[in-house]
Amino acid sequence: MKYPFSLPKLDYAYEALEPYIDRSTMEIHYAKHHLSYVNKLNEVVEKYSDLQKMELNELMENIKSLAMDEGDRNILKNNGGGHFNHGLYWKIMGPTKELDESLIGRIKSEFGSVEEFKTQLTNQALGRFGSGWAWLVEGGNGKLELYSTGNQDSPYLNKHKPLIGVDVWEHAYYLKYQNRRAEYLENWWNVLKIF
Repeated sequence: MKYPFSLPKLDYAYEALEPYIDRSTMEIHYAKHHLSYVNKLNEVVEKYSDLQKMELNELMENIKSLAMDEGDRNILKNNGGGHFNHGLYWKIMGPTKELDESLIGRIKSEFGSVEEFKTQLTNQALGRFGSGWAWLVEGGNGKLELYSTGNQDSPYLNKHKPLIGVDVWEHAYYLKYQNRRAEYLENWWNVLKIF
């Protein structure tokens, strides 16, 4: 993904993830929240011609060393992360399963079972105070790791490759689940395509 950034195309209709994620949440989340991250990201990158040539993951991985105003760096971090995180989130979800046998095999090998992995990722998501994400990433050593980040922080800030990310900002679930984050997470596994 390079400047100018744009919303990725959804591979399914807003209502396709019902009853687990409702149409209204999908539409607001995608067409309002994600679009806002894209617009603000474009506004800040527009100021720096040298940044316009870089891929988004490169911008995030090198954010501390980029020649830019500190306020703009924070805008880039928040909105670049928001754009990238949501792009992955839409991609890994869907109304039909598309099993990733290779990743499933790695998960079983490193976590003991898919169920144990689900428990651990869910606990990361439940343990996130406030807004953020829970992640399965491939670390620098090639091993799988689980952790949570606050706000829109991207695993690329740690030079990690995100494989699965679950959004635990309230805008991802509040219309349907209100304050019942655990119920949202339990149902979210039904729309994750790879299992």
